[in-house]
Amino acid sequence: MVQAIRETGEPFKRLFFALDCTPQQRRAIAQWRSELRIEKGRPVPSANFHLTLMFLGAVDTAQLPAILAAAAAVKVPGQAVTVELDRVDVWRPAKALVLTPSETPAALRQLVYALQQALLPLGFAEPPREYRPHLTLARDYQGPPPQALVAADFILRARRFTLFESRKGRYWPLAHWPLLPE
Repeated sequence: MVQAIRETGEPFKRLFFALDCTPQQRRAIAQWRSELRIEKGRPVPSANFHLTLMFLGAVDTAQLPAILAAAAAVKVPGQAVTVELDRVDVWRPAKALVLTPSETPAALRQLVYALQQALLPLGFAEPPREYRPHLTLARDYQGPPPQALVAADFILRARRFTLFESRKGRYWPLAHWPLLPE
């Protein structure tokens, strides 16, 4: 397992929780994105498409067992979480071209809140702001949202949530937890 080392000498990992996309969804979104003919920004590799639930950032590897235990204790919706990604937007401060839902499903909000509450005792506190689900299509994007010939209409049906490690531009799944009884 590859580990980064902090200046203090402590190993760490860049971690986040997300809903993953299926290979078919990745292909469909990548194909649709290619038809946008994006000329500005850096397209996100389709292998990295996901819907972020909670970003943890640089985490000491010694905290990983506690993070895994906290995630395993999260009260899940008991059903698949369905998100319709049907809008293209540009988030100016982040310089990101994103796919977002017109409406955030209650089950998704509940999952994010439960995850935040489970990780709060470990010192992970998201800044107070509204959760905005999104799938990043391109980084360093400037300009208006591109015009699509075909409207965005992607249905993400997640049956589990995943803890990912960001390493050298790739996202590696570390663990999964089901959202519904198996």
